[in-house]
Amino acid sequence: MKKTSFLSMNPEWIRKPENVTVTNDAVEVITKSGTDLWQRTYYGFTNDNAPVFQIKTDEKFFSFLVKTQFESSQRFDQCGVVMYLDSDNWFKASIEYEDEKIQRLGSVVTNNGYSDWATTDISSAIKKMWYRFSRRNSDFCIECSEDGENFKQMRIFHMFHGTDLITFGIYACSPTIGSYKATFTDMIVTECQWESDADWK
Repeated sequence: MKKTSFLSMNPEWIRKPENVTVTNDAVEVITKSGTDLWQRTYYGFTNDNAPVFQIKTDEKFFSFLVKTQFESSQRFDQCGVVMYLDSDNWFKASIEYEDEKIQRLGSVVTNNGYSDWATTDISSAIKKMWYRFSRRNSDFCIECSEDGENFKQMRIFHMFHGTDLITFGIYACSPTIGSYKATFTDMIVTECQWESDADWK
């Protein structure tokens, strides 16, 4: 797969935000309060109204890279990478604002209507993050980087409904009272950067 601009691949909105600007090399979203993605687990509620901007592909091996910059200031404000198949089957990775001291760098995998949440605490002084989302058949890897060069693995996971055609891209939301600007740049799709199991043998 050749290195290709995400924005040249005709991404489409699911729940297009009221305040958004898309240029040739960036997407800027002003989030709306009360928007989120979550399904059932622990909290009991479902929330399926976050804006998602994504493309379709049946390519089984690729990586998607994106730089996020954010001005979040209210609890759970978030923006990052998403693979939204339908309301019961999706994945997201982002930084979720907690308070003036900490944020939660993490990811959610939702299979068959139930979400998990895996996180690690980082400083609230961090206002940008790169993500690399990779696919190998129906298995996926998400990595993050503070400089766009040195990536660290966040998790490896399987999607039960991610065997053929999938949809993936970016999202931003504010589950509580927040409203802030999220900016996405450096969005490219390229050959898979996730090592195969053969590389470990």
